[in-house]
Amino acid sequence: MPYSQFSLEQIKLNFGIEIREKFGIFAQTSSVYYSPLLTQVLENYVPLALEIDTEKSRSEYIVAPILFEFKSQLKNKISLFSGKEFTVDAEKGLSGFCDFLISYSPQQLMIEVPIILIVEAQNDNILSGLGQCMAQMLAAQLFNQRHQQNIKTIYGCVTTGTNWKFLQLTDQRIEIDLNEYFLSNIGQVLGILHYFVEQVE
Repeated sequence: MPYSQFSLEQIKLNFGIEIREKFGIFAQTSSVYYSPLLTQVLENYVPLALEIDTEKSRSEYIVAPILFEFKSQLKNKISLFSGKEFTVDAEKGLSGFCDFLISYSPQQLMIEVPIILIVEAQNDNILSGLGQCMAQMLAAQLFNQRHQQNIKTIYGCVTTGTNWKFLQLTDQRIEIDLNEYFLSNIGQVLGILHYFVEQVE
């Protein structure tokens, strides 16, 4: 079963995961500076993405530029993958492709230390992507365990481009931040991504 087929119920039953909802887990995270180039790109292309209003347009014109900025800020600390196959355990259904994956490694030719999984919401519906995101987070956790990477927490995000919802997986518990974070405060979205990397360092 590919990642995209997982529901929240299947995550709980198949993997024995406790799912908790908390308000404002990352709400106090500070904004970070971002380049004038990102500002210009978003000003130019967000209206186009919203007019086309497809998952692909939001991915290319909103999500990808934000993640390019994030990678640029962290230079050689991370690698960024888009549309990469990430099959970890096909028997458990942990197979398929990731919309975006951030690895705590400069190695760009292969995935080494997956820490952040980002899923594009289907039909502009954040909730529809939660099961898929959780399945990919569990795959990243298992991948790191098998490769003896000491990563305590895996982070996830489901986004429409304009709205961003964040999750975290520690041991057998996934916490969902009930807050949504918005493109209008992209500095905080970037700040949360920075926070995720800082927890690994």
